[in-house]
Amino acid sequence: MTNADLLLGCHLSIGKGFAGAIDAAEALGINALQIFSHNARSWKIRSIPAETAALFQRRREASTIRYIVIHTMYLINLASPEEAIYRRSIDSLRAETVAAGILGIDYINTHIGSHKGSSIKTGIARAVAALDEVIASPEFHNYNNVRILLENTAGTGTTIGTTFSELGRIINSLDDSSRVGICFDSCHGFAAGYELRTATGLNQTLEELDELVGIERLQLIHLNDSRYPLAARRDRHQHIGQGEIGEQGFRLLVNDHRLRHLPFILETPKEIDGKPHADQINLQTIRRLRTNR
Repeated sequence: MTNADLLLGCHLSIGKGFAGAIDAAEALGINALQIFSHNARSWKIRSIPAETAALFQRRREASTIRYIVIHTMYLINLASPEEAIYRRSIDSLRAETVAAGILGIDYINTHIGSHKGSSIKTGIARAVAALDEVIASPEFHNYNNVRILLENTAGTGTTIGTTFSELGRIINSLDDSSRVGICFDSCHGFAAGYELRTATGLNQTLEELDELVGIERLQLIHLNDSRYPLAARRDRHQHIGQGEIGEQGFRLLVNDHRLRHLPFILETPKEIDGKPHADQINLQTIRRLRTNR
C-alpha cells in the first residue's frame, strides 16, 4: 500500500453549498471529506431539494473524493434524561440519516451525548433505546446505504462513550447493530487516557478496542492533536504535531497495519498565526508522516 491509497481529508464548510465543499476539498488535494448537513448549532433542519442533491452527486462523481461523512449537529444528546431534548435528539438523528440518504452519503458520525448526572448506566440505556428507535425507523430503512458511527469522547463532565467499554456496551445492546460502527478521535482518546505516543501504548489501545468493541467496527479516525496532557479529560484540538500527542503518535496512527486502510479526517484549528492556511499545513504533516509500503 502506498500513499496513493491514503484516504485523507478534513472537515470543510458547506457555506458555499454542498457542491462547494467538493470544490474546496479538491483545492486542498484531498480525497476524503467531512461536512455538516446544516447549521450544527441549530435544531432546525431544512429538507434538501432534489436538485441540490443531484448537483452534489454529479459534482462528487466528477471529483477525486472517495469518502464523505456527515457529522451530526452538536445539540444531539441521545443519553439525555430530559424528555424534550431526548425526543428532539432522536428526531434530529433520524433527519440526519435522511439528509445522508438524499445526498448519497454512506456515513453519519455522531456524539452520543451526556447523562447529565442520571448515571452512566441510565445514560447508556437511554442511548441504546434512542439508537434502536432510529435504526428501526422507516427513514433508516429507506436509505440502507447509511451507517451510523458513534464517536468516542474525551470524558469531560458526564459524557457517554469515553471508554471502549461504554461504546461496546451500547453497540452490543442494540437490537440491530449491523449498520453501526465507531469513529475514534485521537484527541478525545488521548484525553480519556489512551496512550497513542508509543507503539506499546497504541497496540494496547487497539487490542482493548478489538476486545470490547471489535476492530472491524472502527470505520473512521479523526486526527487531532491535543492541547492537554494524557488523561486530562479536556477536549481541545491542536495542530498535528504541535500538541501533547506529537508527531510520533501520528506517525504510529497513520502507519499501523490495522488502520492504514481507514479514512483519516482532520478537525484541527483552521488558522495558524492568524492565517487561514492551517489545513494545508496539517495535511502536509500527515502526508510526510505516512510511509510507503
